[in-house]
Amino acid sequence: MLLLRDSARSAALGRLADDHTSLVHSVHSGEVDLTAVHAGKLATTLAAAARSSLYRHIYDDALREAVTRPGIDPRTALEEIFPGLPLLNKQDLAAYGDEAFTRPLAEFLHYYESSGTTGDPVAAPKAADDLVVNTINIGSLWAQLLRERDVALILINAPFAPAAYQFEKVLEYLGVMSFRPWVDNITGDYGRVLRLVESLRANVFVGPPSRLLEMIQFAHREGLAAPGFDRLLLMAEQTGPSFVRHLERLTGGVAYVCSYGSSETGTTAVTCRERNLHLQTHSYLLELTDDSGTRRIDGSPDRGELVVTTLDLPARPLLRYRTGDRVEITGTDCPCGVRTPVLRTLGREQDVVTLATNGVRQNDLEAALWSEPLPDHTVFNYMLVVRERGVVLLVTTDGDPGPEWFAHVSGRLDPLFPGMTVAVRVVGTLPPLASLGQYLGWKLSRVLDLNDERNWARLPEPIRALVAESLRQLEPGGQPPRGAGGAA
Repeated sequence: MLLLRDSARSAALGRLADDHTSLVHSVHSGEVDLTAVHAGKLATTLAAAARSSLYRHIYDDALREAVTRPGIDPRTALEEIFPGLPLLNKQDLAAYGDEAFTRPLAEFLHYYESSGTTGDPVAAPKAADDLVVNTINIGSLWAQLLRERDVALILINAPFAPAAYQFEKVLEYLGVMSFRPWVDNITGDYGRVLRLVESLRANVFVGPPSRLLEMIQFAHREGLAAPGFDRLLLMAEQTGPSFVRHLERLTGGVAYVCSYGSSETGTTAVTCRERNLHLQTHSYLLELTDDSGTRRIDGSPDRGELVVTTLDLPARPLLRYRTGDRVEITGTDCPCGVRTPVLRTLGREQDVVTLATNGVRQNDLEAALWSEPLPDHTVFNYMLVVRERGVVLLVTTDGDPGPEWFAHVSGRLDPLFPGMTVAVRVVGTLPPLASLGQYLGWKLSRVLDLNDERNWARLPEPIRALVAESLRQLEPGGQPPRGAGGAA
């Protein structure tokens, strides 16, 4: 998994891999005292955090003394010290992220940063032990759905994010061949990728849904055969049930939301063959927080904002980190046999589009577009543009729809936008922001609020002119009426 010249380091990592693999199997089968595991690892994590300058900024003297006290008893760490630690927010991590390290930067293997889509980018380098543990965590569950004869396409255009390299190591760990091409952001030419998919008989896609949709749209536009896959391992975007069904219809494959986590925390949940995300409770101490308080996840049904404490990141420990992600714990056993809690993602607070008195979630809009096939023409992908009381839905399609099609799509959208004026517009390609062609699009922004004048700059021509004209037509006295088509 890692070939290191230094024999002592290589042997130490080998022992870590063996020990962690054994722990993962015990946790998956429910044969281990997880509280004891958490207590022991938390004491070690607090000792590591004591060497981090980050917590000198956000802890008072009493807390610093408690955390830095030598030889902390594991049960004391878990039951007395831990509940009194403040929650770590994104702003503080962004401000002091470079001070979170407990080792010199040169001792890490790879340097990465978070995407910065929800704040300033945060340094997130990978150390060897971090890489080994995360690879085993993911691979132990992906082994349920991948086979050595599979060939995987990893299509992730995100040079500063660790996901592409991490997934490459997981597939290597499982003995699965993979290839990781790059698509030029300027030309958007997927010709070489499509050729490789065909010649290598790739049957597994790994990457964000919008990159897959952009590749399918390119194939249609160039008159090429659309790629088909047996399995889709999707990540990095909120992917609801309607979106999943849409991708499965287009590719003929079975779609999995393959993992959940972040550059900062690592992978906190991984999919199994039953398409359930299992929390990695052997590597994290996980909590939920909301207006009623903060409590540890114990497997019972619950929902709230996820709070993460890393237990296997001694080089960059995070204590009670607020992810900003709303999640739900189902409280049900999974048929795959793994006995760790099942998580469902509910998106972030900023995923809600507030329009006057109503809020529309991404899943609501996608259900209107994709829960049932549209007549005659398919919407590949979309972007929602909001300006005062006007809404423009930019879509890419597999043809040239007529007025009846636009009226049908508008009819599906009407219940979501009461009191708003809506137009649907077909475009040749979506702005890079919506198709992950730019660094800012890594986590995908499907909604552009033009009430903030600065956001106009995020629309390239000719789409900016199309949106401006569409919004003008939505004003009183403008034309054509809502639902009329147009193409760019």
